[in-house]
Amino acid sequence: MAEDVSPAANTATGIIVSAPCKRLSEPGRFAYAGLCAVSLAQLFPGKDHRDFRVAFVEALVSWLGLCTSVLPAMTAFSCGLGDDGTDTFASLLLQEPVLDGQSILIIQDLVSFSLRKGQYDARARVLIQHLSCLLRAPLEKLEIFEGTLVHSLKEKQEQQPEEQEGAVRKETKKKLQRYLLIGLATVGGGTLIGLTGGLSAPLVAAGAGALIGTTGAAALGSTAGIAVMASLFGAAGAGLTGYKMKKRVGEIEEFDFLTLTEGKQLHITVAVTGWLCAGEFASFHTPWHTLLHSQEQYCLAWESRYLLELGNAMVTLLSGLVNMVAQETLKYTILSGIMTALAWPASLLAVASVIDNPWSVCLHRSVEVGKQLARVLRSRQQGKRPVTLVGFSLGARVIYFCLQELSQEKDCQGIIEDVVLLGAPVEGTAKHWESLTKVVSGRIVNGYCRGDWLLRFLYRSSSIQMMVAGLQPVNLDDRRMVNVDLSSVVKGHLDYMRQMETILVAVGIRTRGPQVERTKNELTKATVLDVCSVRTIETKMQPGELEVVEAAVHGK
Repeated sequence: MAEDVSPAANTATGIIVSAPCKRLSEPGRFAYAGLCAVSLAQLFPGKDHRDFRVAFVEALVSWLGLCTSVLPAMTAFSCGLGDDGTDTFASLLLQEPVLDGQSILIIQDLVSFSLRKGQYDARARVLIQHLSCLLRAPLEKLEIFEGTLVHSLKEKQEQQPEEQEGAVRKETKKKLQRYLLIGLATVGGGTLIGLTGGLSAPLVAAGAGALIGTTGAAALGSTAGIAVMASLFGAAGAGLTGYKMKKRVGEIEEFDFLTLTEGKQLHITVAVTGWLCAGEFASFHTPWHTLLHSQEQYCLAWESRYLLELGNAMVTLLSGLVNMVAQETLKYTILSGIMTALAWPASLLAVASVIDNPWSVCLHRSVEVGKQLARVLRSRQQGKRPVTLVGFSLGARVIYFCLQELSQEKDCQGIIEDVVLLGAPVEGTAKHWESLTKVVSGRIVNGYCRGDWLLRFLYRSSSIQMMVAGLQPVNLDDRRMVNVDLSSVVKGHLDYMRQMETILVAVGIRTRGPQVERTKNELTKATVLDVCSVRTIETKMQPGELEVVEAAVHGK
C-alpha cells in the first residue's frame, strides 16, 4: 500500500502537503515519478535496495497526487523495466510550461519530499544530484536550497516568545537582507522571496511549493518541524562533537571528533588523518584546512601518540636514512613491476626497524578505530543525514574497515553518501570492495600512486598479498567505483599530506581554492541582479557586506 502523505497524515511529521502538484500537468507528474523510478533502478540495483526503491516510489506517487493505478508501472520502473525511458521522461518534464525553464523547482520539491519524515537518506540525495544533472539544474543551487531549509529550521527552533514578536520580525528583516546578499535565499534561477510582513522566518523555501504545489519546505518551519530538526541533526543538536567515548573500547585510547568548519548542513563530511609528525603537521586539522565539501565538517582525532610516532619515523627514514637518489631508484623499480620481497636494497632493510613497529601498531589500531567509527555512525550521533568520508593512508584504512563493519549490519544503507580513500593500505582486489557498494550510495573513490615505494615497502611484511589499493586501481565493475591515478601529484607517500588541496580537487572534492573566490564573485554579482529584479533591498553592497559573503563562502 502506498504511503499516505495527505495533509492530515503529515501534520505530525511537520510536513504539510496542500494540493500536490496542482499546477503541474498529470503527464508532467507521471514523468516526474517515472524519472525518479527509472533513476533509482539505475543507481541502486539489486535486492539490498529493493525495499527502499519501492517505498520511495509509492510515497512519491501519493505526494504527487497521482492515481494509485500507476503504481504497478512505477514499481516496474523501479525494478529495472523502462530503462530507456530516462530521456523521454526528462524531456517531458522540461517542457512543462509551469516550470518556465526552471527545473530547479523539481529538485527543490524532491528535497522537501525526502525530508518529510525527518530523515535525509544518502540514496535520496544521490538521486537528487542525479536528477539535477538530467534536468540541467546546477548542483550549486541544490546546495543553496538545502542551506535555506537549515536556516528555516534553526529560526523556528530559536523562535522568541509571542510578546517579542515585533522585535523578532524586525531582526528577521535584517537577517533576510543579509542572507539575500550572500545568495542563500535564492530560489529557481534567481527569483528572490519578497520581503513581506507575513514572513516569520528569514528563509522560507517557497519556490517549489508556489509552482509545483507542495509546501513541505515552508512547513518545516512549523512547530512540528522542530521534531524534524531533532531527527535530522540529532536530539542534542551538537553533531558529532557531542560524542564522547565514555569508556575505553578494546585497545582504542583516543577517539574524538574535532570541528573543521562551524555551521549546520543537511549533509556532513568527516575527514580522517593518516599520520602526524612534529612541526607543521602535528595537528589533525592541518591536512584539511582547505576542505570545503560541506558547511559542516569534522576530523577524527584518533590514537595521536602512535600516529605521531609513525609520522616521525617516516620523516626520519626519508630525510636521513634513504637519500633522494635511492628513493628515485626505488620509485622506478616499483613502476617497472619487478619489485619483490627479495629485491629491496640491503641498506633499506637494515633500517626497517625504525618504521616497522609503529606501522604495525597503527595498522592494527586503524581496524579497531574503523569499527568504532561504524558504531558511532550507525547510532546516528550525527543525526539522520548523509555522511561523506575522506581519508588518506591509515585514515583511509580506518574508513575502509568502517564500511566493512557497516556492510555486515542490517539497515545500514542510506548513511554514507561518498567515500574517498587516498593511498589506502588495504586489499586492492575487487572482491574485497564489493561489500562497500551495499552501504555507499554515491562514489567510492580510490586515489592511488603507482610509484609510492614507501607504501609498498611498509606493506611488504603486513600481508603476502601485494595487491594494495593505494598502488593501483581497484577493478570493481560498479558505477560507484572511481579510480584516480594521482601519480602526477603524489611523488611519495608523504605527499598525501603535503599536497592535499591539489589531491582533493583532483578527486572532485570541493576546497577553498581559487575556484571559491570565483564562486564568491559570481554569488555577489548574481545576488545584486536578483535584488534589483524584485526591488526589495538596495542593490549597492554596503560596507562590511562583502565580508559577510566571504564568511559564508568559507563557512565561518
